[in-house]
Amino acid sequence: KDENNFFVMKKWNEEPPNNTDIEAVIDLVKNGDLVRLEHFQSRRNIHSHNQPAPVSKRHFQVTGYGENGTGDANDVWRLEIVGGKEGEVLNTVTSKLKFHHYFVKCVLTCSTKNLPKWGFEQGEVSCNPTTRDPNSMWNVEDNHFSKLPNSSVHDLAPSFFSRFIESHKVMLQGNSGLKPKEGEMTSRPWEWPINLRGQWFSAGDDKTRIYLLGNPVIWWANIVFLIIFLFIYSYSSFKCQRGVSESPEITQERENTMVSASWLFLGWGLHYIPFWTMGRVLYVHHYYPALLFSSMLSAVLLDY
Repeated sequence: KDENNFFVMKKWNEEPPNNTDIEAVIDLVKNGDLVRLEHFQSRRNIHSHNQPAPVSKRHFQVTGYGENGTGDANDVWRLEIVGGKEGEVLNTVTSKLKFHHYFVKCVLTCSTKNLPKWGFEQGEVSCNPTTRDPNSMWNVEDNHFSKLPNSSVHDLAPSFFSRFIESHKVMLQGNSGLKPKEGEMTSRPWEWPINLRGQWFSAGDDKTRIYLLGNPVIWWANIVFLIIFLFIYSYSSFKCQRGVSESPEITQERENTMVSASWLFLGWGLHYIPFWTMGRVLYVHHYYPALLFSSMLSAVLLDY
């Protein structure tokens, strides 16, 4: 984060008191208050109106409006503390917030889409008419006011399991929002095992490019051995069900091979199949962990 993330939260109809005034009355922000959000650097207010957002056309546009904190009625937002009672005081870090536009009846949200190059590919902020948008929740990370008592973040530290769950939610959400850049070569999961398409890398200048492509002999051989494994496993299960008698040495060798190969096949599937459900941008290097398991599976079957 940087200084562009700082905002002044003000009452909708008056300016805040001087932060250094000893006689200033502390008026805490509460659930249900009408507020304006003034960008600290540009002195412009967060503003929305009945115009489509630049990328998410079903959302309304959000802009910075006004000069020196003075704008119009479309700068007014109703603050909601998620799960909070009417009049509940807003707390730094722990309170989850929603900002409802007072006139347009939408919620301030991050659409998870990136702006074009004119917006420096920053994340799009818009106003969603669907108030249940999970990306419309915000929080105050820090607050500076001389008359409020100091507090430590350690006092608000969540438990290990809360952090564990939250970190995985953030990772999944971040992954799902990754989209390809203009002109970038991507691929789909079905192309990976057959080595249909590689991946371009830049070498630091516009003229030199590096192309990543797998060894066709190894990749195509792995496909063959994956099919052979399924055939041997099905044939062994069929013989076992039919009660076909074999020498103990052959039976033991096949059983050991099938146990090892089954674990490797499971590892291949767990590292490959989930990518079929992902909507994020994908590249061939995502297949490499699964490739290790399929290569080891090929070696086990060759040894057998």
